[in-house]
Amino acid sequence: MTGKYMPRTVILGVIGSDAHVVGITILEQALSAAGFEVINLGVQTAQDEFVSAAKSHDAEAVLVSSLYGHARQDCEGLHDELDDAGLDVLTYVGGNLAVGQSDFEETQATFRQMGFDRVFDAETDPEEAIEMLREDLQLTTTEAEQIRVDG
Repeated sequence: MTGKYMPRTVILGVIGSDAHVVGITILEQALSAAGFEVINLGVQTAQDEFVSAAKSHDAEAVLVSSLYGHARQDCEGLHDELDDAGLDVLTYVGGNLAVGQSDFEETQATFRQMGFDRVFDAETDPEEAIEMLREDLQLTTTEAEQIRVDG
């Protein structure tokens, strides 16, 4: 990278026993194209793997995907583990988060209460999530543009 801005590091993975890989592959490509350094943990990722990766890569955000409807069970306690490790990172969760999910606002509220900064459904455009990530990381327009140019 030739510019003065370093890419922001994000951890990405599919939590729990979920083996859906397509969504995180699309997210990884979109985030990389937007200039982020992406550490993709892949599928069937345990909470401690997210925590370990965030710590070892000095990540600024942990992005959790789940499409099989059991995200609540899989994510329970994740923020306690992040806190115990002394990490202060943004956390996003997205996908088909609950079996039979009919009221996404209720699902959002549940995950916000669990400590997630942003909650997305499976229909969210990756660019929307990236724009929110830039906003939450307080990237200036100049920095975001530089990341895109140099990335």
